[in-house]
Amino acid sequence: MSAIFKREFKAYFTSPVGYIVLAAFAFFLGLAFCIAYANGSAEIDAVFSLMSSIIIFAIPILTMRLMSEDRRLKVDQALLTAPVRLSGIVMGKFFAALAVFALPFALTLIFQLIFALHVSVDWMIFIGNLLGVLLFGGALIAIGLFISSLTESQAVAALGSLAISLLLSLIDLLPSMTTNTIVQTVVNWISFNGRYQAFVTGVVDLSNIIFFLSLIGIFLFLAVRVLEKKRWA
Repeated sequence: MSAIFKREFKAYFTSPVGYIVLAAFAFFLGLAFCIAYANGSAEIDAVFSLMSSIIIFAIPILTMRLMSEDRRLKVDQALLTAPVRLSGIVMGKFFAALAVFALPFALTLIFQLIFALHVSVDWMIFIGNLLGVLLFGGALIAIGLFISSLTESQAVAALGSLAISLLLSLIDLLPSMTTNTIVQTVVNWISFNGRYQAFVTGVVDLSNIIFFLSLIGIFLFLAVRVLEKKRWA
């Protein structure tokens, strides 16, 4: 797994993708911090709250090449016949994407320290926000990786991942459009934004952690099954 991780992590910075994603996150994180600071707010959750929409559009760019590029370049067969577990391939690619995703959020520690110079800050809220964004991003990365395993087209992988991410985001509108309590309960249970915003407000609920970890596990498992099918084919 470590060899796959190093290969994929390095690949992000031998192409424009890694730099584009890092620059986009750094820009919007800095913008959110400047707005909060200018308004006299010293709450880090204002920075994290803005990022959910940015993450939804950035993750498909981050994951579109994870599996599809190997198929396009015809190097997937070398990986599938190599003496390495399929789960190791998938996990290596997943953690490489997650590491690139997490890098720009190191800036939030600097922002928190700046806030701490002016007021007393709650570090547990900061940790909760950081945990929430990693789980939220990790779930979307796992979904994007699975979509990427289904096609050799990076554009199709990006659009498919974006479509699912937008669907998971827009599904929050359904409860206001119906009075059916069953629909409202189901939507509230699968609400990505609702669970993420709980972390933003400082509520670290075990059920939300399990929800995101379960989704990550399910889609990584599905990606392994796709590779397994290709290996036997």
